[in-house]
Amino acid sequence: MTRARTDWTRDEIAELFDLPFTELVFRAAEVHRAHHPANEVQLSTLLSIKTGGCQEDCGYCSQSVKAESGVKATKLLEVQQVLQRAAQARDAGSTRFCMGAAWRNPKDRDMPAIIEMVKGVRAMGLETCMTLGMLTPVQADMLSDAGLDYYNHNIDTSPERYDQVITTRTMDDRLDTLSNVRMAGINVCSGGIVGMGETREDRVGFIHTLATLPSHPQSVPVNALVPVKGTVLGDMLADTPLAKIDDVEFVRTVAVARITMPQSMVRLSAGRESMSEMTQAMCFMAGANSIFTGDKLLTAPNAGDDNDMAMFARLGLKPMAISRTEAEFEAERMPKGCARLEAAE
Repeated sequence: MTRARTDWTRDEIAELFDLPFTELVFRAAEVHRAHHPANEVQLSTLLSIKTGGCQEDCGYCSQSVKAESGVKATKLLEVQQVLQRAAQARDAGSTRFCMGAAWRNPKDRDMPAIIEMVKGVRAMGLETCMTLGMLTPVQADMLSDAGLDYYNHNIDTSPERYDQVITTRTMDDRLDTLSNVRMAGINVCSGGIVGMGETREDRVGFIHTLATLPSHPQSVPVNALVPVKGTVLGDMLADTPLAKIDDVEFVRTVAVARITMPQSMVRLSAGRESMSEMTQAMCFMAGANSIFTGDKLLTAPNAGDDNDMAMFARLGLKPMAISRTEAEFEAERMPKGCARLEAAE
């Protein structure tokens, strides 16, 4: 497979955003069909394995200790509870099981249970994904040795807007964790949130940051802000025109992500439950090929399995199956230390 270019300029990405809408979607659809099966969408399930009490001050997040959202802090779920939920997700058609913990970073004492979750879910034949906050190189290696397939760590927004959304860590902190993940040989899942009152220039910067990483994230989730009462951004944007990103602009963002990162899975994530079916259809046309299914995403509502299957039937879409063998999937994992070689080139 031809290596995707990672030398996109901001001007090039801005020019894509400025294309006539139908031209942009057409180009994105062409790129998508050149690299992915048409009309197939991956179903993923996201489970909160540790909710609330996070020390970060992310302005969009109901799980921050700074938020007055009513979310109660919980302890890490027992391994068996997680495996039961994974089995339910597999039976409902999901092929990737994502586990999220509201931490700034995992503590060493939590790692043995985390490792057992990864091994247990992977033994069911599911792709595994974790999002646990920042990782040290040692922790990333531990997760890799356990067989973790993907690690999610979103960059959230553009570098220029980052400190207006989060002050307790920097964009460089985020990028360091992504580097640790790549060096450990784990596939990267990284995207962000639109509809936080940002400008199109910020959306250009957000896509540019991802599309110029040493290698593109294998998964790129595109979230629409769910403005939760009690969060900084939720209270700031509630009942204003900025509380919901324009549907056309959201589709444009998906299309530009697809064109600039042609081999990545582009996922419709948070905010999908408030999108019309036609908006979602346009996103699939523009190259989105992954969704979170189920009734909840961490603490936010989601469309639900039944609604998704009814939409798939109307649109002629089908869930993507895991067709790769264990050996094939392992061959796709980046060799450990590969990021160090890329950085030296």
